[in-house]
Amino acid sequence: MKFKISLPNEFSFDLSLAFLKRSPKELLHRYAEKSVRKLLRIDGNDVLFELTASRDHSLKVNILNGPISRSQKNELVTYIKEWFDLDTDLKPFYAMASKDRLLGSLITKYYGYRIVGQPDLFESLVWAVLGQQINVQFAYTLKQRFVEKFGSKLIFENEEYFMFPTPETVGLLTDEHLLPLQFSRQKSKYTVLIAEAFASKQISKEKLTGLPLLQAKELLMTIKGVGNWTANYALMKTFRYPDAFPLEDAGIHNAIKNLKKMDRKPTLEEVRKVFKKYKGWEAYATLYLWKSL
Repeated sequence: MKFKISLPNEFSFDLSLAFLKRSPKELLHRYAEKSVRKLLRIDGNDVLFELTASRDHSLKVNILNGPISRSQKNELVTYIKEWFDLDTDLKPFYAMASKDRLLGSLITKYYGYRIVGQPDLFESLVWAVLGQQINVQFAYTLKQRFVEKFGSKLIFENEEYFMFPTPETVGLLTDEHLLPLQFSRQKSKYTVLIAEAFASKQISKEKLTGLPLLQAKELLMTIKGVGNWTANYALMKTFRYPDAFPLEDAGIHNAIKNLKKMDRKPTLEEVRKVFKKYKGWEAYATLYLWKSL
């Protein structure tokens, strides 16, 4: 089964693929030179699909493991649009950024680069916790072990495709399960607490949808282990709140230091001052500053 999704002019599938290729240890999608494959569970069924770019500036969607219903197709289209942030109109951002000393050259160089998100809020929060206070590649190592051990998988044409572990599965885990994967005790504890919050319906994507940023943050931060950085990261990656950005993030600080040719990292107040110019587009300003690194 094949169909197409139309794309905004300000979209680069190549740049999205480059982001998805960051680590060979990533198990939640499988990429080739010009395509990406992903496994999703939709209405209780495992759906394996492949995305490739078409010459008519659309995404070709190929369902690899059988036909799907109309409702499943609609849910898949919604997921893909969220994954690549296809519904956001970047024209106002580019108009603002074109006049900015830090962002001007970046939007020219990376035109069409969008937030490759994590539509699954549970996955987004756990990934943020896994990445705290360690380098990115070791975070991918932890994620790889976690997904292999506790996620579900589908074998198609002798290749394994994985899905992120469910909150119900993770909520039953203990240090005995996670410490052998090289989780710290803190990461183990916080991961399980996040899973328990989702499994009990204390937190859900549906509960946060449509809430003002501060209210959504407060709700997420009722989970022990979810602080300001983690909440902002998840709200940026899952919901695209334009003003959700991790102010304390070292990458933002390093990018500003490099672009402004400073001999030290900027203070938090200096970062706030820079971002005042980006009001309403803080998340995208963050994305392009990260890309500069």
